[in-house]
Amino acid sequence: MRKLYFLLPFVMFGCKSNNSTVAEKTSNTSEQSTKITYQVSQTDVSDFLKYLSSDELEGRETGTKGIEKAAVFLENFLKKNNVKPYFKTYRDTLTNFEPSAFNIVGVIEGTDPVLKNEYVVLSAHYDHIGLEKKQQADVINNGANDDASGVTAVAQMAKYFAETKSNKRSILVVFFAGEEKGLLGSKSLVEKLKKKNFNLYTQLNIEMIGVPMKRDYLAYITGFDKSNMAAKINEYTGKNTIGFLPKEAEYELFYRSDNYSFFEAFRKPCQSISTFDFENFDFYHHVSDEFKLMDTAHITSFTQELLPAVTRIASSPTQEITMKK
Repeated sequence: MRKLYFLLPFVMFGCKSNNSTVAEKTSNTSEQSTKITYQVSQTDVSDFLKYLSSDELEGRETGTKGIEKAAVFLENFLKKNNVKPYFKTYRDTLTNFEPSAFNIVGVIEGTDPVLKNEYVVLSAHYDHIGLEKKQQADVINNGANDDASGVTAVAQMAKYFAETKSNKRSILVVFFAGEEKGLLGSKSLVEKLKKKNFNLYTQLNIEMIGVPMKRDYLAYITGFDKSNMAAKINEYTGKNTIGFLPKEAEYELFYRSDNYSFFEAFRKPCQSISTFDFENFDFYHHVSDEFKLMDTAHITSFTQELLPAVTRIASSPTQEITMKK
């Protein structure tokens, strides 16, 4: 997450996949939840997150050798799981950063001849803040929660759709660079997409989901009152998946992650989903944000619980998620 200067006084801020699985609706009515037989693998979640937040990547600061290794890792993951590049390659060069930096962008084409022209964006930022400049025992800001956890969830969702082909709309899978530099990766990408007359339906951006909250809902959404996304996700999952977090509104987190670049450009429902609630994690932008503190069972169950929602979002015959007036 982009640095929250005003928060520093408060915080330093499974089973194996089943190849035959499909999404099955319990009813044709929009008021019924969607049942998913696919199982997200906790082993896959753990292995992916462990590497992305490892010391080898040196904190993944945009423009460094560490984030270059992360980019190669993400490219290989998409290729292995049959997610095609959206551009000529997976690398989308940022137009607003020197030296070179890249978003990693893949696409899963929709199965419906009409709906495939609409896009759902699933995204997370894979950059972090790199190395501490002062000399100390640990200088690597590994960024396991921020936001290797979100990248892990998006990667597993991409794997699910590529395997099950349960998306009637096309899905753009985006791993942003430059988020910590001021949302640079998302700002650069939306300029290109606007020129292509990109037909955006909605964006789900996943931000800091490495540890669970002690609340009666799984996660919160930024900009809760801006659209009906929270209510529709809960309808699609049949659970109290998304709730309202007062501190999210107080700190205006809607404007502080890559969803905002898309909202500003397209004025469509573009929101971030998170389980960092300012009480459950003490190491925001801190060298102790490491893999060993991540709850991989939670990340796995989070991803699993969202699958019915993203499936319905990607396949509903009409655009059910809308902005509120």
